[in-house]
Amino acid sequence: MRVRELTLEYFRNYPHGHAVFHPGMNIICGDNAQGKTNLLEAIEYLATAHSPRCQTERELILFGVDDAFLTGEVDARGRQFTMEMQLSNRRRRSIHINGVRVQKQSELADYLNVVTFRPEDLYLIRAGAEDRRRFLDETITQLRPRYADALSRYQEARSQKAAILRRLDECPSLLETLDDFSVQMCRYGAQVIHYRAHYIRRLNEIVPPIHREFSQGREELELEYLTEKYDISDTLRPSKELYQSLLESMETHRESELASRRCLVGPHRDDLAVRINGQNARYLASQGQTRTAALSLKIAQRDIIYEEREEYPVLLLDDVLSELDPRRQEFVLNRIQGGQVFLTCCEEERLAELVDGKIFRVTDGQITEE
Repeated sequence: MRVRELTLEYFRNYPHGHAVFHPGMNIICGDNAQGKTNLLEAIEYLATAHSPRCQTERELILFGVDDAFLTGEVDARGRQFTMEMQLSNRRRRSIHINGVRVQKQSELADYLNVVTFRPEDLYLIRAGAEDRRRFLDETITQLRPRYADALSRYQEARSQKAAILRRLDECPSLLETLDDFSVQMCRYGAQVIHYRAHYIRRLNEIVPPIHREFSQGREELELEYLTEKYDISDTLRPSKELYQSLLESMETHRESELASRRCLVGPHRDDLAVRINGQNARYLASQGQTRTAALSLKIAQRDIIYEEREEYPVLLLDDVLSELDPRRQEFVLNRIQGGQVFLTCCEEERLAELVDGKIFRVTDGQITEE
């Protein structure tokens, strides 16, 4: 997969931007706060119709303007596709591929997959469980459209149940509807757990050899899916069995949920445990070890999409190399050969010597090729 061309109009700080990209490495350079990250965000948005950097689409539209437009010429599966998005303050977002309206955002995964690596991802191992769940969701939603649907429905049911729990004092009659949303959470939550468990099993096959190579054979990495508040000894079981276990656990904790006014049971509380040489890396690993583990996870994320699609996803590296020592920089650059890469940086001279490709400079929302 590759993004051949990208055109932005009124997206973030880009009044008008256009670039034709290299099929391999694309170095995006420029000073801070000029729009480098916004350019990568636009590519990620084309692939997922989601931005982790904002709460509402309005934030993606240039201030003082009502509509923003993104157009990407994309190569995938041996064909060329035109992906068009219109974001608006006045109406619902519209997405078209080759002129045909897209009904579900999960359909975008058939045309463009991305793996994004941000500086904060280097702290993935030591961060909270929410960040590790997001790491899992990023890839599974691109590979399994049914997972994206189940996750969305689970989050909606959980939001409704949480609202009921918060309002019980002022409106006790809402208690009659609580169990309906608990059942919905269990139904869709079981599917979420099932998909996550199988993805983590695959990660456990792919990540350890990468980490072993990265650490020069000194470290062994292992992953484990951790559930909380519900007893599921085998998360790889069919969804129907997981549903029953969730339902029983939710009933067991019903009084605790009513007392705390919180949803205490479900995959929204799950975690991915990372162990290095048998020890929990979140608490016992050094900063260098946790960074190596995070890099290994991200590279594995890219490799798994390649195995599934038989094409590398577009890799977006947002100022990550500047956070790494020269040895880790060299390992990453050698390990990401074979697909299209976008890499932002402030100083491109050293990188230009290490890689072949194109260099673009971003200045105040303007893109120029060097």
